[in-house]
Amino acid sequence: MAAEVLLIICAYLLSVSLRFGVMGGNAHLDFYSRGFMTLITAYAMAVVFAFYCLQMYKVNPRRTLSWEIQWVLIVNGIGVVLLTAFMFLQRQLDFSRLLFVVFWALCCGFIVAERLIVRALRSRSLSRHMRHVVVVGNGHLAAQYIQYIRENPQTGYVVDGYLSAHRKEELGRCLGSYEDLERILQETPVDEVIIALEPHETQFMQRIFAATDKEGVRVSLIPFFNDFYPSHPVIDNVGRTKLIDLRATPLDNLFAATFKRTFDIVASLALILLTSPIMLLTAVGVKLSSPGPILFKQERIGKDKKPFRMLKFRSMRVTGTEQTGWSRNQDPRKTRFGAFIRKFSIDELPQFFNVLCGDMSLIGPRPEVPYHVKTFREEIPRYLVRQQVRPGITGWAQVNGLRGDTSIRDRVKYDIYYIENWSPLLDLRILFKTAFGGMINQEQLTTGGDEKP
Repeated sequence: MAAEVLLIICAYLLSVSLRFGVMGGNAHLDFYSRGFMTLITAYAMAVVFAFYCLQMYKVNPRRTLSWEIQWVLIVNGIGVVLLTAFMFLQRQLDFSRLLFVVFWALCCGFIVAERLIVRALRSRSLSRHMRHVVVVGNGHLAAQYIQYIRENPQTGYVVDGYLSAHRKEELGRCLGSYEDLERILQETPVDEVIIALEPHETQFMQRIFAATDKEGVRVSLIPFFNDFYPSHPVIDNVGRTKLIDLRATPLDNLFAATFKRTFDIVASLALILLTSPIMLLTAVGVKLSSPGPILFKQERIGKDKKPFRMLKFRSMRVTGTEQTGWSRNQDPRKTRFGAFIRKFSIDELPQFFNVLCGDMSLIGPRPEVPYHVKTFREEIPRYLVRQQVRPGITGWAQVNGLRGDTSIRDRVKYDIYYIENWSPLLDLRILFKTAFGGMINQEQLTTGGDEKP
């Protein structure tokens, strides 16, 4: 992060030299002044903070270089546009527009080159310093772990083999049974032991821990109830008993909940003021597009399973019946204007008032109608975990493409991930992705009203 701040400042200094030294021309402003250097330093820190919100400083083997380059270009592009707007607001009309174009190109070039070097060094380092692990177990959890390590060598781990009473060819090399662990640790340099026992094999646990402790080898445990385990469990001590709260979330913390609610109030007020001209024009458009009310009010289920009336601009014709299904690309109920406002999520803007009233949050799982809640709670495990937090206008599922008539099971997985891993930075990341691409959904600008049956 510090390196990229310095690279952005260097890109600025070089761009000034290129623009007025190599390309020619007279600088009407002192671009080396203390004020400009302070501005560029603040700009560099803001860009790096945006990268941090996008988790671009975390090692993630599933992220490609093209993904990183894309966001380097986008973030710097948005930054330079905002920097130009700031210069206009300061009435500095004599600055060079070409300077900022060169600055953007050099910023992107320097950061991409630096990330290429870092990737190469990381890859070289990992190839020389791989951590060797042995897996104890041969069930589905052991297979799941081994497969992931095989497919993602960037993690820096290599599985030397597994221990089990029964061999499974697909798991690779079998080093022996559980009783052989101590001998293997004495004869083979192992950095870590991964315990992945099945429920009926817990009687071997004591022997395994004794062997790893005796040889001083690090040990990690994959719990056999892994599929029900949260990302960040809370463990309490009740006497000598360890009590694991499997449904604890970061928003159970009073300070975190207060912070999120305060942010919702301030942000919803600001957004209502900023979007009021758009909402006024949309209200007129809805009224002219078809007879009926401007707002569509529908009962949804919110936090703690409490119902509330969610607001939207009406995008469909009034039919006298309320259907429970999601709208489709070819939907005869939609008006032409309704198809447009749905495409760009303009119909969702009245929900800022739901946020202000406390029924919703800016970010969270999308609320469902009572019919769907009753149905999905029976069909999808952990579905009602979503009701532990306020529903949102946008969410982690939505910015990952799960909007409208998409897999509800996948949506629930993303929603639960958000609930269990909430942080202010994750909220900022979702807002950033919503503002730059997440507001345009997959619905087509068609109504289906002209189709023949």
